[in-house]
Amino acid sequence: MTVNYSIINGFKYLSGTTAQRPENPVSGSTYFNTTVGALQIYQNGGWYAFQSTVAPGIPTSVVATNVGTSRAFNNGSASIAFSKATETGGPESSFTITSSPGSYTATGTSSPIVITGLQSSTAYTYSVTATNSSGTSSSSTASSSVTATTVPQAPSISSVTAGNGDASVTFSANATGGSSITGYTIISSPATTTQTASSSPYTFTGLTNGTSYTFTVAATNSNGTSAASSASSSVTPSAAILVDYLLVAGGGYGYNGGGGAGGLRQFNSFAITPGTNYTIVVGGGAPFAGNTQARGGTSSAFGNSATGGGWGIGADSGASGGSGGGGENGVGNLGGYTPPEGNDGYRGASHPVYAGGGGAGGTGQLPNGGIGATSALINAMCSATSSGDLSGGNYYLSGGGGGCVSSGTTPGGLGGGGGGSSTSALSGIANTGGGGGGTYFGPTPGGGGSGIVIIRTSDATTTATTSGAANGNAPYITGGYKYYKFNGTGNITF
Repeated sequence: MTVNYSIINGFKYLSGTTAQRPENPVSGSTYFNTTVGALQIYQNGGWYAFQSTVAPGIPTSVVATNVGTSRAFNNGSASIAFSKATETGGPESSFTITSSPGSYTATGTSSPIVITGLQSSTAYTYSVTATNSSGTSSSSTASSSVTATTVPQAPSISSVTAGNGDASVTFSANATGGSSITGYTIISSPATTTQTASSSPYTFTGLTNGTSYTFTVAATNSNGTSAASSASSSVTPSAAILVDYLLVAGGGYGYNGGGGAGGLRQFNSFAITPGTNYTIVVGGGAPFAGNTQARGGTSSAFGNSATGGGWGIGADSGASGGSGGGGENGVGNLGGYTPPEGNDGYRGASHPVYAGGGGAGGTGQLPNGGIGATSALINAMCSATSSGDLSGGNYYLSGGGGGCVSSGTTPGGLGGGGGGSSTSALSGIANTGGGGGGTYFGPTPGGGGSGIVIIRTSDATTTATTSGAANGNAPYITGGYKYYKFNGTGNITF
């Protein structure tokens, strides 16, 4: 093999074409490259122009790879690999990576170089420059676009509701960090118990009643787990609270027969969830609508428990409801519920006798309104709240309206029913569910009385917050019970 040399400035250098350069040079080897017409030196893994005043060549083959694992939210990272120039320019002392957008930079002495501080879910391209003591190269061709991913942003807790030995934690995800959220970690304090959830809300179990807890939530994706959310407000789980409650719907009006009383329902030892807001609806009595068709009052409700409004009676036909209205000409009006929610209206014997409306505790007695219902619970509740009609030591609710004959006045039923008359009629008493009294052909019949909802707890120390028409929002205590009376729609939370 022929070895060629060139004399440059009095110095002898190995020379030849690019293809003839030594195959295994060592750092510092020199060579006059006749292909490019330049004296070159081998260093940093490549051949460079020997002149010290030459800036580096432009790097090539830039490839970016996302580094997502364990990256904090909005502190993304990418690894940038590249090739340095091998035929032109002086040897490099360093390389600089620049992102677009954002112009984030990172510097290193060899490939690859890791760049940090990137925004989550943002697509970036990257270019590379080379630097030595003589200057900096132009930027390389940019890499393909790569999206930076990180762990998610910390979730947000919107509410926590205590239950019996548990708590419902409601939260929402924030930014995903560019990778889908796969689950959530919820931690209680105290006890530092950890549970996992796939969605919100989540019921955190195993808590001790009477202990105050706060919670934090973290989100996880393929890159790792986010920082914890801010701590929730504190809640204290407790055993379910048992309440008794009474629902009385609004009474109806009749036209000739008396109006039916509002339906009445009684619930004992009903378990409610502490911290849950329950809506109370008090049914309105039916006002006279200016025609000959009877109308019913509206339902009352506590949460999902409800009872229907009572109905009266049309000119010649019955209408079903919470408690029956008065009947005419042998056509009786059947209550829509079974006792004690409602009973049949009395079946009138013959025209022009119009029977009284049915009460929650009895059928209309020709022509009087049916008696309302009574019970130990009703007596206790009505005695404590001073509502209802007192007779013989008992309280009654949901009395039927009195019917009408050609002359005179017939009474309404005990429990708030309005009396009937040949010329006018009394309305059912408000907050008793009493039916309206009937009239004789033409004059305005009486409207139904509005209903009522009464709630009591067997533990007088139980506390609750109320809103709406709840007896001035002030509970009252008697006989070891605490009572809440709603004369109109409202809310209660124990």
